[in-house]
Amino acid sequence: MLNADDLAVFPVDVWISDAVQWVALNLRPLFLAIKWPIESLLTLIDGAMHDAPFPLVVILFTALAYMLASRKIAIFTAIVLVLVAAMGVWDPAMTTLSLITTAIFFCALIGLPVGIWCARSDRAWSIVRPILDIMQTTPTFVYLVPVVMLFGVGTVPGQVAVVVAAVPPLIRFTNLGIRMVDREIVEAGIAFGASSRQLLWEIQIPMAIPTILGGLNQTVLTAMVMSVVVAMIGAEGLGLVVLQGIGRLDVGRAVIGGIAIVLLAMMLDRITQKMAEPKRATARSRWLAALNLDRLLSRNGNSETVASQSGTNA
Repeated sequence: MLNADDLAVFPVDVWISDAVQWVALNLRPLFLAIKWPIESLLTLIDGAMHDAPFPLVVILFTALAYMLASRKIAIFTAIVLVLVAAMGVWDPAMTTLSLITTAIFFCALIGLPVGIWCARSDRAWSIVRPILDIMQTTPTFVYLVPVVMLFGVGTVPGQVAVVVAAVPPLIRFTNLGIRMVDREIVEAGIAFGASSRQLLWEIQIPMAIPTILGGLNQTVLTAMVMSVVVAMIGAEGLGLVVLQGIGRLDVGRAVIGGIAIVLLAMMLDRITQKMAEPKRATARSRWLAALNLDRLLSRNGNSETVASQSGTNA
């Protein structure tokens, strides 16, 4: 009887280990170049959040929630931050918020251009799509192994893992949002003489804002989940509080860290979800698209007028 154990076993694990070691040894300058901007921005944001007085941080986040979301969410934000401080985990919470803020910045820096590229090229989407499938189905703990081998341990390597895990939703939603723009509006822009670049920046992206913001919401939540996982490789923040509590069998400490993470996740989720609210975001995006169409019409109309006048004078 033929058993599976009788078959030849390919040493895939050895191949992968050798490949990662080769990359770590020969491409070290590249990874140091990737690490430097992340470390610089994270250090800047983390230092600012820790140096700022507690009341000032609460006021700033409350005002931001009020401008981006609503009055109720602003009040909820203030309550969450006060509760986190009252539980005695204010400093780890600020580190976690620094991680999330930095991750959002780099995810937007990477995800938006890649998503736009995929939306404008079916060939690019056919290449990027399987990569995103692999990234989103890979267990989060698996990210830690290559990150440790390539970047070492600590908060900055943890930040790299957070960015890698959190960027796929933003790429997918950006691509989807641009592709789902109403065809009639796109044809109206073409009829008004819009170039390919004008069509993208003045019509398609404003109309895709609700979907893009939905992707940002998923990116934020994924980054919150990863901020706990990366504590296993030395990243600081609330995830480290939970990990220390489990390691010391201190249930209270672990639960406090978990509650603080849940509260911050709810706060960020409510803010980004309100930004992507269908009625509010769709109305804003349609208004922007209509305004840009009027600008295109007036711009092209003026150019045609100038051209006709110059022809008459000639």
